[in-house]
Amino acid sequence: MFTGLVEEVGKILERDGARLVVSAERVLEDSDLGASVAINGACLTVVERGRGRLRFDMGPETLERTALGDLAAGDAVNLERPMRLGGMVGGHLVQGHVDGVGTVAAFTRQAETARLTIEWRDQALAALLIPQGSVAVDGVSLTVARLNARDFEIMIIPHTLAATTLGGLRKGQRVNLEMDMIGKYVKRILSLGEPQPKARRANKEEGSR
Repeated sequence: MFTGLVEEVGKILERDGARLVVSAERVLEDSDLGASVAINGACLTVVERGRGRLRFDMGPETLERTALGDLAAGDAVNLERPMRLGGMVGGHLVQGHVDGVGTVAAFTRQAETARLTIEWRDQALAALLIPQGSVAVDGVSLTVARLNARDFEIMIIPHTLAATTLGGLRKGQRVNLEMDMIGKYVKRILSLGEPQPKARRANKEEGSR
């Protein structure tokens, strides 16, 4: 479980098929073999740790569901270690399980801030977005400022622009999206409906005799 608060920006040192080698400093601590690290919002497992670097292997599901396959040597990535139980959640609860990929439709600087518009590819994601709700974009916890028919808008403050990769986004670039976990559970519950439990029906029938 993560919070969507990026700890540092790393760089892709090597990309060989499904293998990623990422530079890191702060997140090296506690990131031993088998540890989890969120890279642009996707939870990956450390398979090798070296001086100033971590290596990860991406599975077919990860490459299919995320934008990590677009990464190349030299690209910057957002890094975050899992949250500690009992610690402060400054962003929102983020699982590191990417729900889908969005495309940057517009990125406009407004003084020291920026307005980011992201278009979703999967229409099913629309039901999981609400105005002023939470969403993770490339692993960054953000607030939906405006919700449109095919996209949503976010206002990004100067600190986020400087401390994450979002300040370097370009129109047409693909980004990882993770919707709010609570919204996903609500949608699942509603999709199942509310059938009356069999045991409860049986008790009613016995009481009527």
